[in-house]
Amino acid sequence: MYYEHLMQAPVISLGWEFYLPVIGMLIMILMAVRIWVVIGLGSLVMLLTTGVLPPTLMGEALFEGIDSFALIAVPLFILTGDVLVRTGLSNKLLNVAEATMGWQKAGLGTSTVLGCGFFACISGSDAADAAAISRITIHRLVEKGYPRGYACALVAAGACTGILIPPSIAYIIIGLVLGISASTLFLAAAVPGVMILTSVMITNTIVNKFKLYENSNIGFSFKHWLAAIYDGRYALLIPFIILGGIYSGIFTPTESAAIAVMTTISIGFLQGTLKIADFPEMLETSAKVNGVIIPIIAMSHPLAQVLASLQVPQAFVFFMTSLTTSKVLIVLIMLFILMVAGCVMETTPNIVILSPLLLPLALEIGMHEIHFCIFMITALGIGFITPPLGLNLFVVSGVTGTSVLEISRYALAFVAMMLVVVLIIAFVPPITMWLI
Repeated sequence: MYYEHLMQAPVISLGWEFYLPVIGMLIMILMAVRIWVVIGLGSLVMLLTTGVLPPTLMGEALFEGIDSFALIAVPLFILTGDVLVRTGLSNKLLNVAEATMGWQKAGLGTSTVLGCGFFACISGSDAADAAAISRITIHRLVEKGYPRGYACALVAAGACTGILIPPSIAYIIIGLVLGISASTLFLAAAVPGVMILTSVMITNTIVNKFKLYENSNIGFSFKHWLAAIYDGRYALLIPFIILGGIYSGIFTPTESAAIAVMTTISIGFLQGTLKIADFPEMLETSAKVNGVIIPIIAMSHPLAQVLASLQVPQAFVFFMTSLTTSKVLIVLIMLFILMVAGCVMETTPNIVILSPLLLPLALEIGMHEIHFCIFMITALGIGFITPPLGLNLFVVSGVTGTSVLEISRYALAFVAMMLVVVLIIAFVPPITMWLI
């Protein structure tokens, strides 16, 4: 292992040549400078001030950062999610979810969360999940009796599964950064992702029991459920192709994403819900999302090389272990760092900046690299609904016009339950490791 070898090297002291660019990067982040610009300028200044590597490294490293077959899956999964919404197949998934869970007293709320999980099996993005589901379900939840702020918080929490349930763009990126197979990470993430999804459902059921927002009594109809399954059969085919192909070993994640997007487009044409005229706007939407992710990945590569050459991971591990050798405390500190980072930044920059720093620390306390990846992504997922700066809160607020502070107040219950699940994942490794 690269990181195990790295940890055997002697730790060197870091001077102003390192800390000055870091401070500059933090200032730029606070000034809301685009994160890929922050990483790129920080890397370049660090190269110039430290002299640890030649500045000409930037050009080569930028190309190497995105020269990966696995990375092709990212735009393909994003486009699949856009096609799913455009063709109305996302509504079919929600209808299946409602037919499955709608018989409960908190049926519509629970169905909404399950719908988020279905959409997560295709889009791989929490922001896309939050935006798509909130447009469809918020008004229905309010009509059912849920306060608007709570309905928004419920969707924001359910949408966290966008990066937690395979196929997740986050797992593709962290696998790329750390050199771990995305297929292996998808297998390991299956159970933890379902646990988070279940925790949001349970929280909604408990809250509804006391607040009585909803009191569905329609009963479960097997005939209605079969009708919903049949009506949504093409929508359900997409996650079956993606996950079935990956888990069976027939497809790589990239091949699976390509087949999924072609299948979704074909279904749209056959059903008459997709036209050639829809493609310019649809491709533009997907390109905008990719335009945020890909530059960050490219810029992170030179930064990773500089940090490795300066032995920053070793220095961080030395600092942390000098404070405490308790595995429990170190895990809690990592959890705090990841939740705070998830509050203020999107998944991709958090992965490319923090994973090379935290993985050596995790290995030092005996955590397996696969276990660490699942723990990290799940902890970042909580950060997306952690008040007051959780990014999913802002996405749902932007779609519905509801105050972020109002949504944050209701989101605390979901944060607490998800935190319990993350702690279980952190301290019970077999939950993550038993499928691989």
